[in-house]
Amino acid sequence: MDSPKTTDIGKYFRIFGIIAIVVVFIGVIITTSMTDNSTPADKIWDEKMTLGNKDAKNYFVTYTDIVCPYCVAFENTLIEHEEDFEKYIESNDILFEVRLSDFLYRYGQFPTVHSRYSAVAAYCARDEDRFWDYYRHAITTIWHDYFETYGKEALTILDKQDKSYWLNLAKDIKLDTDSFKSCYEEEKPLAEIDAIAEKTAKNVSGLPAFKFNKYSPPGFNLTWGWNEALMFFEEGLKSK
Repeated sequence: MDSPKTTDIGKYFRIFGIIAIVVVFIGVIITTSMTDNSTPADKIWDEKMTLGNKDAKNYFVTYTDIVCPYCVAFENTLIEHEEDFEKYIESNDILFEVRLSDFLYRYGQFPTVHSRYSAVAAYCARDEDRFWDYYRHAITTIWHDYFETYGKEALTILDKQDKSYWLNLAKDIKLDTDSFKSCYEEEKPLAEIDAIAEKTAKNVSGLPAFKFNKYSPPGFNLTWGWNEALMFFEEGLKSK
């Protein structure tokens, strides 16, 4: 028969053992709840503004504004190397998403109304299932017409343009349907765009902003090109 002292020690060990099991169990629950098991498809803001496989292993996001000079420098680089870029996201199983808003109009240091006009036009093109056609044309045009030569000072020059500038870009790609024009003139997507801008502001402090898996590059220079973009992508793949 065990002595009272031996019995008490055994009792304490059992209590400690139970506590340890409970602690481990709670830790497992917390760890499991904190683990992000969602796929890129679960995180997409707008499916029509994506490229690549929606169930891809890698998820690259760019927060942008069509009249943000540094954003345009990055995006024009991808367009100039479109074939290489598309092969890259396919071979590396990447879902690439553009999160576009009128961020500069709402939050920029020097707000420009063309931030709003360009976003409205792009979203109206999206509603016509022509987002990428319009977006690529708008980026290349504004780059060659303004930012390539004037840099960030181009915004002052662009402000002399009226609202029809973005409508004329739609005509260039034969996106001049009555539904597109009424959408643009009446600014029908404006509430949605403003909500996206507000949501963007909760995720980033300025543009361009990137989230390549767990890697967030520090921005993009006006003089950079494909090699710099590729270095960012490679870091993003390694951060998975």
